[in-house]
Amino acid sequence: MEIMMFVVDDPEVDAGEVDQEAVAEWDRVRAEQGVLKRAMRLRPADEAVTVRVRGGETIVTDGPFTESKEWIAGYDILEVEDLDQAVELAKADQLARHGALELRPFWTLHGEE
Repeated sequence: MEIMMFVVDDPEVDAGEVDQEAVAEWDRVRAEQGVLKRAMRLRPADEAVTVRVRGGETIVTDGPFTESKEWIAGYDILEVEDLDQAVELAKADQLARHGALELRPFWTLHGEE
């Protein structure tokens, strides 16, 4: 099963500096295990644009337009047996201490589970 793991940054959590070496080590170990298929860090939220089409009109706004101070900082694509395995992997990722790791299974293209 493929899982998208969103890395959510929360500026209100005071967990100190992110240990980039620990993040790289988590990625390396998970890639060697064959579970981590791809990991990407995203540019800051203030460099994003949001596109909506309402009533035939295209509306483009700067940044993510949400009521939250949290923002998606990156993502990993995991290949796991089930959601429980993804939760165990996320618990071991030190980024869970700086915000949140949201786990979401992918829909298949043809509706198969």
